[in-house]
Amino acid sequence: MVVVAGLAIAGVGLSPLRESVRKAGAMRERAAGAGEPRLAAARLLNVAIPGGLRALVADALWLKVYVAWAARDQPRTERLIRLVSMVDDRPLEYWINGARIIASDIAEWRLSSTEAGAVPAEVRRQIVEEQARAALGHLAAAGACHPDRAAIWVEMGNIQLYRRRDLARAAECYRQAAESPDAPFFAARIYAELLQRLGRDHEAYAWLCRVHPTLPANDQAAMSGLVLRRIRELEKRLDLSPQEQ
Repeated sequence: MVVVAGLAIAGVGLSPLRESVRKAGAMRERAAGAGEPRLAAARLLNVAIPGGLRALVADALWLKVYVAWAARDQPRTERLIRLVSMVDDRPLEYWINGARIIASDIAEWRLSSTEAGAVPAEVRRQIVEEQARAALGHLAAAGACHPDRAAIWVEMGNIQLYRRRDLARAAECYRQAAESPDAPFFAARIYAELLQRLGRDHEAYAWLCRVHPTLPANDQAAMSGLVLRRIRELEKRLDLSPQEQ
C-alpha cells in the first residue's frame, strides 16, 4: 500500500508495477523484523521498486515536496519528505534538504502562524526544539543508510549549533564529520573552533597539532596556513612552547 500511495502521489502509472507491489506485500512480514519501522519500510520499497524507477518516482515526489513547501503545508511537506527517502534512500540531497526544511522552515511556519510577537519565549524554544529533534531523527535514518558520510554529520552539527544552540553536541558532530572517510577540510577547523568556544583550549590545540601535518600545503581548501596561525595563537594563550609543524 505504501508503494501504491507513493506512486499515486507522484503521478506514475501503476500497471507496470503490479507484480512488484505484489512481491512487496509478500515481503511485508519479513521486513517488519528488520529493525526500526521506517528503515524496514525503506528496505521493503528498495527491493520492490527497480533502481531506475525508484529514482524517477523520488524525483517526481521531490517536486511535490517543493509544491507543498511553497504552500507552507506542514503535514503534506513532512509526509512527502519521509516518502521520498523511503522510495529512494540513495541521494544524500533529499535527506539533507529535507532535514533543513524540517528544522528551519517548518519551525518558522509554526512560529509565524500566530500574530507577530505573540509567541512566548518558552513556546518559541519548544517549537524550535521539536523541529530540530525531528530533523535530527531524519538525519539519523540517513546515517543508517549512509554510514560514515561526513555531510550527514555536518548537517547534524549545524542543527545542534544554530537551532538548538548546543555547542557540545555540535562539536561532537563536527568531530565525527572530520573523522569520516570523505571529510571536508573545514570540519576539522570548525571542531577546533567549537572546542575553544567551550573553553577547551588544550583539546583544540592538541587537535590542530594532530590535523595540521595531514593538510596538503598546495590545496587552498585545506587552509594549512590558517590552521598553523591558530596553533601559534593557542600556544601564546596557553603559554606553551611552539611545536614544530
